[in-house]
Amino acid sequence: MPLYKSIALNSQTIVKIWKITESKDFFFDQVVLKPESLERVNGMKSELHQRGFMSVRMLLAEFGYGDENLVYDAFGKPHLKDGKYISITHSYTFSAVVVSAKAVGVDIEKQRDKIIKIAPKFIGYEAVYLKKNDSKLIQKLTWIWCVKESLYKLFATPGMVFKTHFLVLPFGSESNSTSAWIVQDKQKLKYNAIVMEFEGFGCAIVGPNF
Repeated sequence: MPLYKSIALNSQTIVKIWKITESKDFFFDQVVLKPESLERVNGMKSELHQRGFMSVRMLLAEFGYGDENLVYDAFGKPHLKDGKYISITHSYTFSAVVVSAKAVGVDIEKQRDKIIKIAPKFIGYEAVYLKKNDSKLIQKLTWIWCVKESLYKLFATPGMVFKTHFLVLPFGSESNSTSAWIVQDKQKLKYNAIVMEFEGFGCAIVGPNF
């Protein structure tokens, strides 16, 4: 399937989402990989992970980039050689890439019942506004996880704990947006978050100026 969604959050930030329906062979026919990327994808035991990796390269092409334009630092954070900021995610049958003039993070997660069981590991402040009998609890927990994962990718600092260092404010009733904070020692950083749902998946994009 071609590009699933393309969303301009502002003049400097664009997110593109791919629905992964193609075979591994299709991607290998379409994408040129640098040697280290080819070694990496060939070392993946799961074909689903291989297809996710390759679909991200298809999204790079949608932005006008090739695999050679993408590099990773010592923490595994991706960077573009032209200096623009990038964040990458893939989960099961969806992948996304966001490119921006400022630091940004993106995450996609499949909505699953088991998130209720693991919620105590990443829910801190958010327990104030979450209700156990909320019919949309799984959706909201998934969104909170996605926002915190996006913050983690954006900040890329070792030792960060989802439950204590990342705070997600309640979601607005009119639009699926909120504010989120990174709190570390005496440092407090505020970010905007856009959240969405499609085909049973949650997605969040986090940055300073949406």
